[in-house]
Amino acid sequence: MRREADLILLHPPTVYDFREKSILFGPISDLVPSSPIFEMYPIGFTSISEYLNRYGYQVRIINIALKMLQSKRFDVEKAIRKLHPLLFGIDLHWMPHVHGSLALAEIVKKYHPHIPLIFGGLSSSYYHQELIRSYPFIDYVMRGDSTEEPLRQLLSMIKKGGSLENIPNLTWRDQGCRVRVNPLTHVPVNLNDIKIDYSHIMKKVIRYRDLSGYTPYQNWFSYPATAAFNVRGCTHSCKTCGGTAYAFRKICNRQKPAFRDPELLAQDLKTIDRQLNAPIIIIGDIMQAGENYAYQLLNDLKRHKIRNPVAMEFFTPPSDDFLNKIAEAIPHFNIEISPESHDEQIRRAFGRPYGNKDMEQMLDTALRLGCKRIDLFFMIGLSNQTYQSVLDTVRYFRYLLERFGKSKRLIPFISPYVPFIDPGSEAFEHPEKFGYKIFYRTVEEYRQAMESPSWKYVLSYETKWMTRQQIVDSSYDAGLALNRLKAEFGLINPKKAKKTEKRMISARQTMNKIDKIMLIPDIAERERQLQGLKSYIRELSESTICEKKELEWPTQVWRMNVGWILKNWFHIEVWHRFQSIFGQNQT
Repeated sequence: MRREADLILLHPPTVYDFREKSILFGPISDLVPSSPIFEMYPIGFTSISEYLNRYGYQVRIINIALKMLQSKRFDVEKAIRKLHPLLFGIDLHWMPHVHGSLALAEIVKKYHPHIPLIFGGLSSSYYHQELIRSYPFIDYVMRGDSTEEPLRQLLSMIKKGGSLENIPNLTWRDQGCRVRVNPLTHVPVNLNDIKIDYSHIMKKVIRYRDLSGYTPYQNWFSYPATAAFNVRGCTHSCKTCGGTAYAFRKICNRQKPAFRDPELLAQDLKTIDRQLNAPIIIIGDIMQAGENYAYQLLNDLKRHKIRNPVAMEFFTPPSDDFLNKIAEAIPHFNIEISPESHDEQIRRAFGRPYGNKDMEQMLDTALRLGCKRIDLFFMIGLSNQTYQSVLDTVRYFRYLLERFGKSKRLIPFISPYVPFIDPGSEAFEHPEKFGYKIFYRTVEEYRQAMESPSWKYVLSYETKWMTRQQIVDSSYDAGLALNRLKAEFGLINPKKAKKTEKRMISARQTMNKIDKIMLIPDIAERERQLQGLKSYIRELSESTICEKKELEWPTQVWRMNVGWILKNWFHIEVWHRFQSIFGQNQT
């Protein structure tokens, strides 16, 4: 039997049978590039593939979620049945994927009962024992935020033999069906041996002749955003986030963040700049590693002369001096920052320790220095946040746009924190302390919740200050008000604003219909009426609170470097074939 890869990484949809179910997903993906199916596979897939390739292992990525989105006729079971790796891997990084991850895992075991299956990601790490104990089709869970090397060791053991007890970070089931938890000791102190290489991905696309399997999300070719990461871990502890210092200590045994050397990070950006005419986001605030690191990175970027738009994420507003350095180093720089609330007390309680004056100073300086765009992200569902406070945040947007919005480079966003409070976050671990009520605690509770007919029922929490219903209502009210404000200040054209408003109103009305249907005692009749909404419910789940295209930075007309693509094609299809023929003739 031909083995096309040693490891096949499968990315699932949020809900496995989303093509059949009638679910109003709502604004769960409004502020990310992917659809509500979250077809964007984790960036860790890319680093795992590149790392293992260096050691001679073949890794294939298959974006099952995207393939299901692209074609109603795509047969998941038929596709899985044809695969024969040494090891299957499925990501469960964030809990919205729990339904799709488990369903996909069950299908894998249905057709390949003797091929081991491994889960990974932050949520898998948090729930590692429950996953192994409760779902017999999962053989292993690899814990931690950096699993490249432990996966190499596991593949080596599968190929050559050895003991599972010697593989760090691994949770597994022994022959007596006892759960075994190996020490979580592989926690790299830096990221210098791990990288994102888009040329590696292109070579894999050509090797497996599977473009959709490697495409990050459904609109990637019209808007090919790319990423370079400088950190795993965090120095901050925002209360609802599962990627904070608190959560990383609890889940990944990471006592402090691991950073990529600034020269290597700058080289990563330069490589992307050569290969793709696409925006680049640096994941993680570069100031977390200290001023020396940040200034060295900017010096290296200036030397490399990056032409692509670059977005820098900041957790606190950078100083005027640092903004000047950014402007000198990156001609097309953009900024993303998440104040969460206009209310400074709410913001500080959440974990963002700065005031409006500091933020407004940053806006003034960055725009003056030629920043191409500044995205401000605000959240609904915070501790101490009331319905009125949400509306007051939108009023603060008016003030900001009146002061800084003439150039149309300041773009505010507001969205509910959906669908779940992250397991491992402080608010999840100590909800009463922060005024939260958590509805779901176990993997199975989350799995069942994802099948709910609207995002209100999927929502895993409410607060002392707002019920589930109030979180929903304030989200639509704030979304409508901000949409009108953006039209007034010319950030979106009136036609688009009118279309977005109509969609929000329709979504709200549909939610009310769903609420009434849910009161029907007869389950069969309830399901029949929910299915009656299916024909138009999908379009109400995308760009609900804002138009998704508002997230896009300007890109060049030619988004791909055609020469680079042809070079990779030639290298794999022509040169390797020539070598093969030449080698045969020589023998």
